[in-house]
Amino acid sequence: MSKTRINQESQEDYLESIYYISLRQPLVRSIDVANDRGVSKASVSQAMHSLKDKGLVCFEKDYSLHLTPAGEEIAKAVYKKHEVITSLLLKLGISEKNARIDACRLEHFISEETFSALKALEEKL
Repeated sequence: MSKTRINQESQEDYLESIYYISLRQPLVRSIDVANDRGVSKASVSQAMHSLKDKGLVCFEKDYSLHLTPAGEEIAKAVYKKHEVITSLLLKLGISEKNARIDACRLEHFISEETFSALKALEEKL
């Protein structure tokens, strides 16, 4: 039986989705993540099993999804990057749609040094 592998960017996106949804509602289910990510429930199921194998997500008896402490740490960091980058891009006059899309792309690839500099700039603006 082969294990499903998801890349780091996709892994972070799934963790961020779970975290974001959990801020708005008490239970997070696969269908919620599928709707948030715009993917099929089957894709979410495969990703969740991969994340579970990595110790980042756990399943409850009521079929809800929960981040482990390690998963939550990653999710919060990605979410924070997303919010700061989006805010900075909006302040620079980028449309909300493009700011969110670009932030989602950038959040995975910038170094902590670059993120710290962008965060400082965003705070000054």
